[in-house]
Amino acid sequence: MAHARHERGGRTGRGTGMSPSSTSQLSFQVHLTVLLSPDPRRPPRHLPERRPATRPLSFGRVRCHLHRLRLEVQSSHLQFVSEAIRRRARQDTVFYNTMSRSKEPFAAVRGDDVVRFYSCGPTVYDYAHVGNFRAFLTYDIIKRWLQFCGYRVRHVTNLTDVDDKIIQRMHREQRSAADIADDFTRAFFADLELLNVVPAEVYPRATHHIDDMVALIRRLLDGGYAYERDGSVYFAVDKFDTYGRLGRLDFQGMLSAAEVDATHKHDPRDFAMWKAHRPEDGAVRWDTGLGCGRPGWHIECSAMAMRYLGESIDIHAGGVDLVFPHHENEIAQSEAATGRPFARFWLHNGFVNIDGEKMSKSLGNFVTLRDVARTALQARAFRYLIVSSQYRSGVNFTEEALKAACSAVKRLDAFRAQMIALSAAAAPTGPTSVDGECQELADEFCRHMADDLNTPRAAATLFEMLRRFEARRRAGTLEANDAAVVVQLLDDLDRVMGIFYRPAAYATEEEQGGAADGTGHLPDKLRELVELRTAARAAKDFARADRLRQEIGKLGFAVKDTPHGPQLSRIAE
Repeated sequence: MAHARHERGGRTGRGTGMSPSSTSQLSFQVHLTVLLSPDPRRPPRHLPERRPATRPLSFGRVRCHLHRLRLEVQSSHLQFVSEAIRRRARQDTVFYNTMSRSKEPFAAVRGDDVVRFYSCGPTVYDYAHVGNFRAFLTYDIIKRWLQFCGYRVRHVTNLTDVDDKIIQRMHREQRSAADIADDFTRAFFADLELLNVVPAEVYPRATHHIDDMVALIRRLLDGGYAYERDGSVYFAVDKFDTYGRLGRLDFQGMLSAAEVDATHKHDPRDFAMWKAHRPEDGAVRWDTGLGCGRPGWHIECSAMAMRYLGESIDIHAGGVDLVFPHHENEIAQSEAATGRPFARFWLHNGFVNIDGEKMSKSLGNFVTLRDVARTALQARAFRYLIVSSQYRSGVNFTEEALKAACSAVKRLDAFRAQMIALSAAAAPTGPTSVDGECQELADEFCRHMADDLNTPRAAATLFEMLRRFEARRRAGTLEANDAAVVVQLLDDLDRVMGIFYRPAAYATEEEQGGAADGTGHLPDKLRELVELRTAARAAKDFARADRLRQEIGKLGFAVKDTPHGPQLSRIAE
């Protein structure tokens, strides 16, 4: 605890309010070194940026060096949560494994500290919708928790950039498939940044791994697990005895319904790994040893997961809608080729419904993140709404639910601002009066997270923390050093939840007159005054809030209180 005391005194004495989590945007505020290497023989190709509010990004094999380094450093230098708590949380962590339909203790397949984690990414034919981001935020919580527990996470998320939907859009808009994929890949990365998602280590694109897929298909052909028919190559399901064990489906009831699709297959359950070129595919074609055509959807994930993570991985994650056929087919083709288990854990998140109905374009309730996150607060609130929900359960997204999440985020912001303001006079000392309570709360949070990522209970722990220490602050029994410890614990736990951050996409005050939450990319002094004023208003100390408003005015800004928090604008000269 001596180390924690030193950290507390050194960091909180200035009262900057810059937690490790709130600095998550720093790696995006600079121009990241992002590498594109679809072919090691070619130099990186940088795509033009079309959205002025976001930073330039390149695609392919993406390595976000600064962001990954930041998370690795944070996970090993927590301020309050002790190594003992983290070790216990790591030992106690269980995940619900779809394969066994039960919770199982987690341990890395190879017995080391590296978790090999593959998650299914987007098909980049359109903007991702809120249901997609339920999955991507689930992956983020899985990774953050494992890093918090001391693991190094090698995370790979694929980008599907060859697909029927991309081809259809290509014809509709008279654009190349590559241009469409590039535009929506760029939009996808901007949305991940908006939600404070820690980037994967690699984002491989399907079109950059055709050779890997062809090699895997050839391996299956040679092993007798696949066959060619009319220029296409199919996986022979009847050759793989355990097909269907993940989805646990009754194939007898499915066969008759699928017989109409049996004209080109030996078995209706067989699936295409290589599709012969058709006139409607246009320029989307590759001439390979398998013939002229393009890969099927399922083969890309097997090929790219094994390329970057090896033949057996620790965790494969995706939405529950991918259990069958996608993940079932991945297992079949991967294990038939290698003779080894493909993934130790299969984690699946639930659906997002819109006003109680399944989201679909046909119902007219297809909602993108851009429809939801109109302000910085709403972006953070959407993240909070999703990450504070049990990942395996469905989420019903409504305007009321988003408003409630906005209120929750504002309460947590105000609480943190109050603790930062109170801790401004903190000095490096020994134990404080809140150490025991904070230790208890840290234990409680970690116990819930270790239980299959029980984030609803973990979020409740944050509000229990708010209730206890806000009551003591009002009673005048919370000292500056106590508040500093509370801030340390809050920031440690936010390494997992990721809700205290400033979305960079809402730009600087020069671009938009200040972020919607009033604390965007602002000078330290101005940001501190805004946070202190927010805390004063929350404490109903309106006289002090008015004085702080005047101080903000002296720096050339007017502050307006909105339902989404304080908003700054420059005072005209």
